[in-house]
Amino acid sequence: MAAVLAAGGVVATSSAAQAANPYERGPAPTHAILEASRGPFATSSLNVSSLVSGFGGGVIYYPTSTSQGTFGAVAISPGYTAAWSSIDWLGPRIASHGFVVIGIETNSRLDQPASRGRQLLAALDYLVERSSVRSRVDGSRLAVAGHSMGGGGSLEAAASRPSLQAAVPLAPWNLTKNWSNLRVPTLIIGGESDTVAPVSSHSEPFYNSIPASAEKAYLELNNASHFFPQSVNTPTAKQMVSWLKRFVDDDTRYEQFLCPGPSGLAIEEYRNTCPH
Repeated sequence: MAAVLAAGGVVATSSAAQAANPYERGPAPTHAILEASRGPFATSSLNVSSLVSGFGGGVIYYPTSTSQGTFGAVAISPGYTAAWSSIDWLGPRIASHGFVVIGIETNSRLDQPASRGRQLLAALDYLVERSSVRSRVDGSRLAVAGHSMGGGGSLEAAASRPSLQAAVPLAPWNLTKNWSNLRVPTLIIGGESDTVAPVSSHSEPFYNSIPASAEKAYLELNNASHFFPQSVNTPTAKQMVSWLKRFVDDDTRYEQFLCPGPSGLAIEEYRNTCPH
């Protein structure tokens, strides 16, 4: 049945559940659904010209079916000197769970985190206001993510636009260590063996400085380098999708994957603000 649903891009949900949460999209989540290479929504993609204002273009990934209404959206930035292609597996993976995703190219490969943060927000504004898929996007349910300096940029974006619903920095790098002004639910994913943005001087102090009232979680991957997002990484995708579903879609069915959270050989550590 799951295969049939995935092939058609249409997912059955109970009318009662949708009445309780109008943003709920897709079937009841399972470990198997979240660990698969694709989620239950069929997707398509389109390129964004580098001539757009505010960021360097990129690729939009979106669910092909509109039968369940509009979707939340996520803008994702690559890292220092990197192109979107370095982490582009995240685009269709996240979109297939019921999101519109824009993976951006930056104005310059050398852009610093603050600039990348502004570009992420510009990309979200483009998605909502001018893109050809704007009718599929719910402009009140937006999120940011990124790798390395793009991850640092996602912190910058979340701090400057508190109306965002979620942020997911991956192996984030930023010279600013104190994010006590951040109010957006934030999941930070770091690598234990990262020597470019060591978790002891980046991910961990970032996490510790974010107030618990904002909702936050920290996932550290066992023996992972700085470049873990540059190839398919199931623990990253599973937590990232669960976080976005919980806070962008307000879908409490995903709390089971956040509290108490992941475990196993791939996980070095997991912290969260779940009630204990």
